[in-house]
Amino acid sequence: MPFIPHTEKDTREMLQTIGVNSIDDLFDEIPTELKIDQLEHVPGALSEMEVSRFMKQRAKIDGSPMCFIGAGAYEHHIPTAVWDIATRGEFYSAYTPYQAEASQGTLQVIYEYQTMITQLTGLDISNASLYDGASALAEASLMAVRINRHVKSGRVLLAPGVNPIYEQVASAIAGAQGLTFERLPTDITTGNVDFDLLPKDSDPVAVVLQQPSYIGTLDDVNRLTDWAHANGALMISVVNPISLALLKAPGHWGSEGADVAIGEGQPLGIPMSSGGPYFGFMTCKKKYARQMPGRIVGRTTDLDGNLGYALTLQAREQHIRRSKATSNICTNQGLMVTAATIYMSLLGYEGLVNVAKTCHHNTALLADGLSAIDGVERLFEGPFFHEVALKLDRPISSLLEILANRNILAGLDITSFVGSDALLICATETKTQEDIEVFITAFSEAMASVNTNSA
Repeated sequence: MPFIPHTEKDTREMLQTIGVNSIDDLFDEIPTELKIDQLEHVPGALSEMEVSRFMKQRAKIDGSPMCFIGAGAYEHHIPTAVWDIATRGEFYSAYTPYQAEASQGTLQVIYEYQTMITQLTGLDISNASLYDGASALAEASLMAVRINRHVKSGRVLLAPGVNPIYEQVASAIAGAQGLTFERLPTDITTGNVDFDLLPKDSDPVAVVLQQPSYIGTLDDVNRLTDWAHANGALMISVVNPISLALLKAPGHWGSEGADVAIGEGQPLGIPMSSGGPYFGFMTCKKKYARQMPGRIVGRTTDLDGNLGYALTLQAREQHIRRSKATSNICTNQGLMVTAATIYMSLLGYEGLVNVAKTCHHNTALLADGLSAIDGVERLFEGPFFHEVALKLDRPISSLLEILANRNILAGLDITSFVGSDALLICATETKTQEDIEVFITAFSEAMASVNTNSA
């Protein structure tokens, strides 16, 4: 609903009270040459009705194509109840729960969220989220430095399948604080870590493994986790929360488990909304709780024995102590966390398992169907979850353009990442047998209309 806080009369009275003639006088310290009379290229004002019509027209331009793109953002079915509840005023406009006596509902939601995320990841402690999965990697790396203080190298070793965007974000955030991010060697057959070529005496502060990987492969999590610990490094796992309904939880990797688990929470009830908003999750072993950034909600009892919830372990002031703070990211994605909590509550364990199994089944059908087309084959051997990389004998960009014109988003071009013409495809539980058949047929026809690489 429209919100106009001050009438013209209010404004005049406030200006008179503080002793100035106009609002412009409040900004007289700004040099004249920096001021402009009007905004160029900005259209005139529209009424509320006109804005609504304009936005609907723009939304129609996007259309509703069949989407087979994954790589970190996934199209899942979201029960209507999720956002019907999340957008109630009690959640939608709730402020940060500093005052426990006024925020018990919000605090309980966050506590339930933390409980569910720790159950998925098999670790002890969860924070109340971060901005997204990419920034979570930066925070986890800085957390590893604080924990592993005796290691001075600042080297964070990334498995081959770590999302390249995550690496870029982590480098931008943590690189200025002395951390370097280096890739471990790749086995060209599987796309995973080449254990025969692992560095010796590298003195890493942490090792990062994404499971499933950015290119859809599944790595030997036990072996790499044990290698990291044997080399004095912390193990940071990057995981897809839906996949954890089927795959081994990070807390159970190797003989000691991963030390920190992070990831993108978007698959848990957050729509694909032109790039966001998303939220990052983070869990860790209990002994590292003091080094975890973000907020943590604890459950206790009051003087009368009633259950109560409160922010714990970290005072509010901890987040604003600049260099002495654990992190200067002090706002959790509260609304996204609320939606994720409702989503997980509605589906439950069996629901998440069914979603994960259906995703894998649909992707297997799609990969088999596409691989039967001349000029298409699996890029890597080995198991996968709900993404598969395909090697093509012709340019990816032309195929994607043709299929986009047929209302199909056919996947992500990962040629620059793997070094050869390759397409990453994904199929979630939202795809029907008919959808998959339509895509395979359209893909085959597109392949026939594009010439193979002359090289």
